[in-house]
Amino acid sequence: MEKLKIRGGRRLVGEVRASGAKNAALPILAASLLTAHDLVLHEVPDLADVRTMLKLLEGMGVRVERSGSDVRLNAGAVTSTVAPYELVKTMRASILTLCPLAARFGHARVSLPGGCAIGARPVDQHIKGLEALGAEVEIDHGYLNVKCARLKGTRIVTDMVTVTGTENLMMAAVLAEGRTVIENAAREPEVTDLANCLIAMGAKISGAGTSTITIDGVEALGPAEHSVVPDRIEAGSFLCAAAAAKGDVLVTHCVPADLEAVIAKLREMGCSVETGADWIRLRMDSRPKAIRIRTQPHPGFPTDMQAQFMAVLALADGASQVTETIFENRFMHVPELNRLGAHILTDGNNANIEGVESLSGADVMATDLRASASLVIAALAASGESTVDRLYHLDRGYERMEEKLRALGADIERIRL
Repeated sequence: MEKLKIRGGRRLVGEVRASGAKNAALPILAASLLTAHDLVLHEVPDLADVRTMLKLLEGMGVRVERSGSDVRLNAGAVTSTVAPYELVKTMRASILTLCPLAARFGHARVSLPGGCAIGARPVDQHIKGLEALGAEVEIDHGYLNVKCARLKGTRIVTDMVTVTGTENLMMAAVLAEGRTVIENAAREPEVTDLANCLIAMGAKISGAGTSTITIDGVEALGPAEHSVVPDRIEAGSFLCAAAAAKGDVLVTHCVPADLEAVIAKLREMGCSVETGADWIRLRMDSRPKAIRIRTQPHPGFPTDMQAQFMAVLALADGASQVTETIFENRFMHVPELNRLGAHILTDGNNANIEGVESLSGADVMATDLRASASLVIAALAASGESTVDRLYHLDRGYERMEEKLRALGADIERIRL
């Protein structure tokens, strides 16, 4: 068992580099199934979820070579089109293998996904889109079974904005016969990054980053090389840590345009934020101002930053409110923040935060990926010593977080019990 021990109250100062984005790397890794040729990727983060995806692909017969943040994949000799429950249960992104397998091989058997317990997150939009493209889909003993001849291009209108649904259906459409139009598509930067990788492989895609994506199917995809986009959520998490700890932090290897909603809220809280082509600098020397936040699909305020901002707002001067519109069960970090001295009450999808002047160290437990980051941020700002348990949540989405924070001056260490 591993925990983080944090002695709070130290100002964070210095420079930190954001890693490649987990939420971009996972669908791009799955996209390797679409071609028999090499796919060479750079800036692939070393995370638990990435390792799980690579293990899943290797189990299907994909050849994987890794050197640091570089990964070479070749799916020229796939031996299985099954994604077993043993791996899928730990990471819901495994569902992203469903459409590449169906599109290229005409069949797939993928376990219904697991992952963070932050809401139902059904896969009905994936199924609806595949069926519209001509596939037969059935659920059997916890597995999605797909059979199809070559998929046929069509118009798909999703009932809700879904990131993984958009990504999966985009990968199905690139090998379909004819044109596919996805309406109500997710606009997240990670969707655009997947599209850019697919285009490098020979796909014909336009409109990625908008609510309408058009794909003209091709017979086959070829070899490609691609660098994964920087992780905007990791970058935003370090900005929140600096805001909570009254620091001066420069985050490099990031895309400020992908964080416009986050930066706007940081400035509203009183932070000084400067941006360049690939960097963001935040300085904070006072208590944050109380604000209101409402999560929205991109380009609105990201749900994946809600917990981290709540940790900062726990220290704000006045009353703040956070409204969560994406997931119905994403306030599990609130009781743990309250253990650190925060005053937060939840009412349905609203969290009302009465800011306090200081937090105090305590033993807390992570409940999901972003909740774990919020607890680290709060502990960095708290007086005294804290421990954060269940680090496997943190390790799913943050690469060497304690090392990066220690380089900024944090008193933080990973302990093994």
